[in-house]
Amino acid sequence: MRIDELDTPVLVCDLDVLERNIHATADLCRTLDIPLRVHIKSHKIPEIAHRQLAAGAVGVCCQKVGEGEVMAAAGIRDILIPYNIVGAAKVDRLLRLAKRVTMTVAVDSVETARGISAGAAQLGGNVRVLIELDTGGRRCGVQSPAAALDLARQIVGLPGIDLQGVMTYPSRLEAKPFLDETVALLRADGIPVNVISGGGTGHEAASKEIGCTEARSGSYIWEGLTRVRSRDDLDPARCPLRVVTTVVSVPAPGRVIIDGGMKTFTSYPPIPYGLCLEHPELRIVGMSVEHGHIDSSDSSHRFRVGERLSFIPLHGGMTTNLHDEMVGVRNGQVEVVWEVAARGKIR
Repeated sequence: MRIDELDTPVLVCDLDVLERNIHATADLCRTLDIPLRVHIKSHKIPEIAHRQLAAGAVGVCCQKVGEGEVMAAAGIRDILIPYNIVGAAKVDRLLRLAKRVTMTVAVDSVETARGISAGAAQLGGNVRVLIELDTGGRRCGVQSPAAALDLARQIVGLPGIDLQGVMTYPSRLEAKPFLDETVALLRADGIPVNVISGGGTGHEAASKEIGCTEARSGSYIWEGLTRVRSRDDLDPARCPLRVVTTVVSVPAPGRVIIDGGMKTFTSYPPIPYGLCLEHPELRIVGMSVEHGHIDSSDSSHRFRVGERLSFIPLHGGMTTNLHDEMVGVRNGQVEVVWEVAARGKIR
């Protein structure tokens, strides 16, 4: 089947570009001599994760336990969840996972660590833990090296907790003093620091420079608008993801309606939501639930009902999460259909 025979709207991946992106980041990390841990939240597809591992990644990141369950079921054996796992239901699932795979999670409070420890006392097993440091991301994480030491002292002896080190996001050169002091304090106190996990696509060199033992990267897989920052800077040769749509109405001059709306594209500010490959001058200026509203006033093309338009979406990861499947194509031919197996796994 050819791509132009697919029913629309449909999420399509150019396999040549995907493979180039996978190998480029793997090669970069090899050159930097820093292990690469790939974040699957961008694609949520086990088959792509296996391709990343085959290219040299040492393991995967999942943002939620549900994603981890999907990846473990697909045979992936080294999983980091850089997220605070809170609540008995999640801890129960986490510990069941930890009996099947090498499982690591982040904590930034004694309450979170004690919750995991209490679950381990009931179910058995243990979980590898990294203390998250807030080195400028202003999200989760302890606020100082002294706070990291205090937390480490409280959790290092808890049953079921295997404290392995620290993590941060994003890796920034300015974070080095925070990291260095934290590591020195922990080691001086006899607390091992086996892992220093840094994160952020495009921050691999920074992760190496500030002393991290691994780099977590994910969005490089799609290289969408949110990575390249500007429509004018967007090179389709870097972006494998496409949303192929059909023109369903041309109701007035300068206006085209496609069959993909908020439930097809990510409803994510700012507009234009995506770049049209066939006619880059088009702009998606609005979204209804199932309609995409396109301003065609800058185009000399006369659009017709039934035409196909393909778009590189603004946010590849969030768009992928809206679709049940992704179609892999090469040279216009359908080669594979992947289930987006971890879509909707928000718990």
